[in-house]
Amino acid sequence: MNRQYKRMMKKEEDRKKSGPRPPVKAPGAPTKKERTKPGQFFKEVVAELKKVAWPTRPEVVAYSIVVLVSSIVVAALIFGMDFVFTRAVLALYGVEL
Repeated sequence: MNRQYKRMMKKEEDRKKSGPRPPVKAPGAPTKKERTKPGQFFKEVVAELKKVAWPTRPEVVAYSIVVLVSSIVVAALIFGMDFVFTRAVLALYGVEL
């Protein structure tokens, strides 16, 4: 018998003598948490919303304009590409409009 096997056998005997062990949870296993009451939840939500850096009205207007202009540009590009490719495919197959 080697040393490692003897140690393992001794641990096994000690465990049998000590009796049943409580179940061990795997690392990373979720633990049972208490539920938060609705009043406490809404208090925490309000506290977190107070921490948010809200944009000013001019910033919102500027960002909205940027989004609208970008959307119009992308829509125009897609329309142009669709128009050109449609004409090319119809010309390739010799279909008249």
